[in-house]
Amino acid sequence: MSGMSARDAAFLQEMGIGPLWTLRDAPAAEPGPQAVLPVAAQAASKEQAVEPALGQQVAPAAARAVADGAPTDEQIAAMDWDELRAAVASCNRCGACKDGRKPVFGSGARQAAWFVAAGASTAADEQAGAPLSGDTGKLLDNMLFAVDLARERDVYVTNLVKCRPASSRGGDRAPTQEEANACRPYLERELALTSAGTVLTLGQIAANGLLGKPLSEPLGGLRGAVHELRGVPLVATLHPGELLRRGADKALAWADLCRARAARARSG
Repeated sequence: MSGMSARDAAFLQEMGIGPLWTLRDAPAAEPGPQAVLPVAAQAASKEQAVEPALGQQVAPAAARAVADGAPTDEQIAAMDWDELRAAVASCNRCGACKDGRKPVFGSGARQAAWFVAAGASTAADEQAGAPLSGDTGKLLDNMLFAVDLARERDVYVTNLVKCRPASSRGGDRAPTQEEANACRPYLERELALTSAGTVLTLGQIAANGLLGKPLSEPLGGLRGAVHELRGVPLVATLHPGELLRRGADKALAWADLCRARAARARSG
């Protein structure tokens, strides 16, 4: 840690690293005007809806594809927020959604500085109706706060695989390559709509799925470098759930956050 600036030392302290990174509540930030509400609140509040952009109305054939749950990649790439949410809600592009799981849409700032992507929706996400909830979400919020970001104001958070992949016994399981490939166009459209300048992936599934690697490939091969997704700098780090289990790895996540922050500064 020699050569660390006073500012970086302050960030490290905010993250809870040294001597122990503890789980705590980050100070609440005032929701920005572009904040995305959880799914249930979205349905109850039309004030948060984004008006469709001119020239982006779905054509009749595309509308039928959305209704059938099978929009093409090209149709997804032309959707606005409302159309995208509707397409995810009725999607049957892969086995996970065909199992009748409830999809989990992204949440946070619709106009975002950072775009944070995890691997697959979990039972906790499904119950909360939002990605990265519970203790995992609290730790993510602390990580973002350490680099002067707030989920509601600056960051859009989503899962690569929207519908929870479930095992034969109903528990969470790792997604298949088919499931990741089927959901990727939805995530890429979310990224385009947010206009985020930095992508931070959480865990092996998200990093490999977005960078075109086999999902089983170890994360270590992607950490430590700045990659690119659709022209946006991408930094891969560990999933907060892993960090809760392996506290010694939290210093690695701090290095990744610093790398993402530097990439953002260079690009913008």
